[in-house]
Amino acid sequence: MSKDVATFFDEVKTASRILVCDLGYLGDTIHLIPALYCIRQALPHVRLDVMVADHIKAILELTPWVDTVLGYPRFPKRLPWYKDLAWMWRLWRSEYDAVINLNSSDRSVRLAWVTRAPLRLSRVPNRGKETGFWTWANTHLVREPFDQDPVYVQRWKCLKQAGFPGEAPAFGITVPTDIQAKVDQLLAEASLTQGFFHLSPFTTEDGREVPPVILADLVERLRQRYPERPWVVSCSPTEREQVKLKAFLALLKTPPEKVFNGNLSVLELTALIKRSALHLGGDSGSLHIALIMGVPAVSWFYPYKGLIQWMPQGPQYRSLIGEKTPQGLFGVSAEALAEKVREVLVE
Repeated sequence: MSKDVATFFDEVKTASRILVCDLGYLGDTIHLIPALYCIRQALPHVRLDVMVADHIKAILELTPWVDTVLGYPRFPKRLPWYKDLAWMWRLWRSEYDAVINLNSSDRSVRLAWVTRAPLRLSRVPNRGKETGFWTWANTHLVREPFDQDPVYVQRWKCLKQAGFPGEAPAFGITVPTDIQAKVDQLLAEASLTQGFFHLSPFTTEDGREVPPVILADLVERLRQRYPERPWVVSCSPTEREQVKLKAFLALLKTPPEKVFNGNLSVLELTALIKRSALHLGGDSGSLHIALIMGVPAVSWFYPYKGLIQWMPQGPQYRSLIGEKTPQGLFGVSAEALAEKVREVLVE
């Protein structure tokens, strides 16, 4: 039977090694950072390790106060159980004093249990799974509502319930100096410094994207309203986005001042967005990066369960919601997006 969650911080104060486990996508890991920072601020002496999906672990180079980042081979396919044994053996021998799992993943709970850490804190998932393995695999269970706050706020609130101090969630991130210098040099070569509009036109599927004709119309409208603002466009290196990028650029009356066609790492993309005056994009990792960098953003979504968790909140953010169709988001116009940009820049 689990203990009172409010006692967790008092019990973990003497810990030497803590592991935080989160095996989600890029957005999940970005939204984990305030919880990590809360732990670091409360326990500056502890060795703080984090286990995340291997393909996105580079984003945690923004958190130099994390001691070790373990890259778990979670994607593109889940490891079969028999290939997981090496990881289980590694964790069995890890000698962690505490493990924290705030994403409600069964696999994270299983891996946390394998560590044999005396303290194991997990968040109860939406489905309310509090019996059987979940009950005895954890020493402390935290219950925090889903779908009411952004994910990073939810995870910070979980730690507050567990007794951690702190007045508000903070990201506490630092872009590595060499990464920022490299991106600044690339911008300088195009006679850019900062204050540009950054457009990330694509996501992972057509139905989540504003159709390119509408985006081209939006760019033209904003060029007329803000002629002093240069444009930078970026996308991923996937073949799908490369093809879509060429088609989109062909629609523009004036080409962007700089195009990054998939040649930026996630850290370089972060350094790029940091220098922008405004980010425009859909529900993707680049939007979450704009959030953690405090960059104003106008974004677009389709309605789905849990949308509130991923939509940026605050006066410097605006979003439109359209209908998901095979051809893209229906009902999101260039005029409406341009108005949202005006609102953000007035703020």
